[in-house]
Amino acid sequence: MLATESIKQILILDRDVAAVEPLRHKLGEAGFVVRAITDGSAALTAVAERPPHLLIIEWNMPGFAAMEVIQRLRKARTPQTVRVIILSDLSGEEHVVAGLNLGADDYITKPFSLREVVARVCVLLRSHAHQASQVALCCDDLVLDAATNRVTVNGKLMNLRGVEYRLLEFLMSHTGRTFNRTQLLSRVWGGDSEVDERTVDVNVQRLRKILSERGYEAYIQTVRGFGYRFAPPGMSV
Repeated sequence: MLATESIKQILILDRDVAAVEPLRHKLGEAGFVVRAITDGSAALTAVAERPPHLLIIEWNMPGFAAMEVIQRLRKARTPQTVRVIILSDLSGEEHVVAGLNLGADDYITKPFSLREVVARVCVLLRSHAHQASQVALCCDDLVLDAATNRVTVNGKLMNLRGVEYRLLEFLMSHTGRTFNRTQLLSRVWGGDSEVDERTVDVNVQRLRKILSERGYEAYIQTVRGFGYRFAPPGMSV
């Protein structure tokens, strides 16, 4: 049985709690602690008081847009990275891309398979025991602490959302090695069929922009005709 501190907390925000009850039950069976809330303001309060590891949010929340919840969440100071999955009736590519660009880590359309959702959740929420067993990844003054999900430069915290953190963690753990977009989709996004290669490019650019605040954008290198890698600027491509 998992130790109490290793159990992942999930918060579901949906206008119809009864509709997501099967999902809540299935996630509970998978070993997660799950709460369900119908009000966006109450969800933000709950996140502030007891931050979950994952927020699953219904895209078409009446009276309180999912967009606003996610934006406020990304600006909030929480002791751990809160990952976000959007549930939506809208399956168009433009809606998926908009949700991911907004700051969500995954986008799942309704109706969905309970087994698939649980599998995607497990990809996002890798075991705390595995993360805690990893040593901090360091390159010059850039430090990624996998035990606390914190990225710092000269001790100053950088605000990375879930997918940006996972992308940096993966690349830093394979410093000098180049990965194409298909490989990154598999290793960082779990091979999600709803996410295409353009999403990789978008998130690499977002990661570079954040790193540029501390002068580290050049550490994410583009290998022409192949993909991306993490390496000190002096390493030739």
